[in-house]
Amino acid sequence: MRAALVLILWTAQAVADEPRFRDATQEAGLSFRLEASATPRKYLPETMLGGVALLDYDRDGLLDAFFVNGAELEFPHPPDSEPSKAAARYWNRLYRNQGDGTFADVTEKTGVQGRGYGMGVAVGDVNNDGYPDLAVTNFAVGESPALLLYVNVGGERFEERAEQTGIDARGWATSAAFLDYDSDGDLDLFVDRYMEWRFNQDLRCGMETAYGRTFCHPDLFPPISSLLYRNEGDGRFRDVSVETGVAEHLGKALGVAVADFNGDGLPDVVVANDSHPQFLFVNQGDGTFEEDGLFSGIAYDEDGEEFAGMGVAAADLDGDQRTDLVMTTLSPQKYAVYFNRGEEGFDYAATESGIGRATQFSSGWGAGAYDFDNDGLRDLFFANSHVMDNIEQSQPHLRYREPPMLLVQSNGKFSAFETGLPTRAGRGAAFGDVDNDGDVDVLISNLDGPPTLALNTTTSGNWITVDLASCRGTPVGAKVELEDSAGRRQTATAGVGGSYLSSSDHRIHFGLGTSEAKTIRVEWSDRELQEVATPPTNRILSLRRGCAAP
Repeated sequence: MRAALVLILWTAQAVADEPRFRDATQEAGLSFRLEASATPRKYLPETMLGGVALLDYDRDGLLDAFFVNGAELEFPHPPDSEPSKAAARYWNRLYRNQGDGTFADVTEKTGVQGRGYGMGVAVGDVNNDGYPDLAVTNFAVGESPALLLYVNVGGERFEERAEQTGIDARGWATSAAFLDYDSDGDLDLFVDRYMEWRFNQDLRCGMETAYGRTFCHPDLFPPISSLLYRNEGDGRFRDVSVETGVAEHLGKALGVAVADFNGDGLPDVVVANDSHPQFLFVNQGDGTFEEDGLFSGIAYDEDGEEFAGMGVAAADLDGDQRTDLVMTTLSPQKYAVYFNRGEEGFDYAATESGIGRATQFSSGWGAGAYDFDNDGLRDLFFANSHVMDNIEQSQPHLRYREPPMLLVQSNGKFSAFETGLPTRAGRGAAFGDVDNDGDVDVLISNLDGPPTLALNTTTSGNWITVDLASCRGTPVGAKVELEDSAGRRQTATAGVGGSYLSSSDHRIHFGLGTSEAKTIRVEWSDRELQEVATPPTNRILSLRRGCAAP
């Protein structure tokens, strides 16, 4: 098939450099503040929120920013009362990228203020009209919705259609991800749920100590299943959690990532569980999933112990064309690292990779695996902070607020580099090239504070970014392989999800170092192949399948 190419002419200088970031939040006009509505009771949702998304909602080629916010809590909060979002300080917020380094608040204009106590966000085109839609998760009380579906109307506004489309999620929803699990060309929706928790479960955690009340440990509450909604293709979704086998597995789900982990061409789902075995839902190709976390080797750490899985990054870290995994945890646990060995399953490699030593005294949430210095190797970035806001009183060697962490890969090992970014209570993190200058930036939502827009100031390395669009089904799940002039191959999957409660740029970024791009091959989610020879380097390359060139 002959590809229709659109070349957007952004260039980058190829000079050796270390990755650095600049905090551009204030100058960008991102005035959002993540409001947990903290109470003396320390309700558990107060420390768990903070999703953020980078998306091009109006299709102007620039990444916009969406923040999920909390809601007003009473003290004590009535058990059957939905937390109020009436005050503007608790609204979810959408900011439009103006293209000049600043953002404009378009929340009211687009109608995305939300309702209830917000948690996370997933981005995907549910009706294949070319405009990205939003799935916003909530901690829900009683019959209030745990998921809101905002359908994008022509890049001008959003309409909330969860009930209208048949989505009726209840409970405490956290991360969510879009995927085409049945390969029918439209996007289905996987929704994590954390646990069974209610406001009237008034457990007095920590009151016996000199440090006062603390947030209760998740072990004190029952697990719950995740949810899967099938897109019927007619504007409606159907709950298929039971028939697909997802509902059989009770966990404490916080992070989710989607990729073809076993190389059979079908999307699988990894769920990061808090103080519970980790899940790998393997797509059987017949409309069902088999949970294979234990036998694949990702359920536990190297000692066979459960850990506090929170955020997750899924990417090929070692260049063997298989998708590996990194999961953030709570200190003093090391962040979990799993290298994909194909039919042999996953190897736990926190120690060998250097990631364990760098992270043992950090607590991580948002996570991303991207080539931040454009040298052709994927690095790791984490938004960090402890769960307990009084942790320093009981454990002086730990900190509640932590700076973000950057681990740069070299010779198969990861080493910590200073980011130069402010120390805050990081939660969700989204990744993408906000200023279209050829490197990956980061947007972090910080608890009870302003966000952090971390612009990457790296000037090293060639690059190419691939922007996929399809008018014959969704591009989510498409596999992109790049071969460069040095003979190296890199692979990535469109729309793998990941991080914590967050959604990143759908475009695929490759760093090339001093090499040039030689060939790009795309295997679309329906197995159709497309190849581009000698694509231009230091450009954003738009590949459109079945669409007229704009």
